[in-house]
Amino acid sequence: MSDVAVEPQEPRAHARIVYHGPVAPHWEVYGDWGDRQTLDEFRARVLARLVLVPRDDPQFRRNRERIVRDAERELISIEWDLGRPEDA
Repeated sequence: MSDVAVEPQEPRAHARIVYHGPVAPHWEVYGDWGDRQTLDEFRARVLARLVLVPRDDPQFRRNRERIVRDAERELISIEWDLGRPEDA
């Protein structure tokens, strides 16, 4: 590995991922600001991972971690609204 320090970069966009409840569709992704195409592509990837997965499903935690890594790679800041007070 190299010792090159990578400086944090400013986000290119911001998205909110909202859980709507146990009745499908469970999720929606809202782009608050940033490049529309970047957000549309990110939304498609997020929904592909979450479309049939409710918030309390064990698969959700693994998929959430993948979504967070994807957002970091794409320089998209994300906010989760899981509909629980402790997640606010």
